[in-house]
Amino acid sequence: QVQLVESGGGLVQFGGSLRLSCAASGSGFSIQAMGWYRQAPGKQRELVATITSGGSTNYADSVKGRFTISRDNAKNTVHLQMNSLKPEDTAVYYCNALVSGSWPRTGQYLYWGQGTQVTVSS
Repeated sequence: QVQLVESGGGLVQFGGSLRLSCAASGSGFSIQAMGWYRQAPGKQRELVATITSGGSTNYADSVKGRFTISRDNAKNTVHLQMNSLKPEDTAVYYCNALVSGSWPRTGQYLYWGQGTQVTVSS
């Protein structure tokens, strides 16, 4: 079992910054990739940023140049530094982890956190 605990959400003004963190805990797994997704009211959940164990990153076009994803492998933690925030960034942000299980629970599994609210005022 893997648990993802998110923190860092809140209310910020236009142009402000927030730093989201997500820590994975449990046993019998190794993380292959972690990421952040978001879902605004009435919209589908969308990818924000991902990072692999090798450090390769991927960003949604809407956040490129403003958001930075990073990973601390030793702590099984991923961060999302969000700068120059806009009202359209308002959403619930979800942490995501792709993990590989140890024997006998081999295979790949996708886990989600509970989400943290980010609200950007205009």
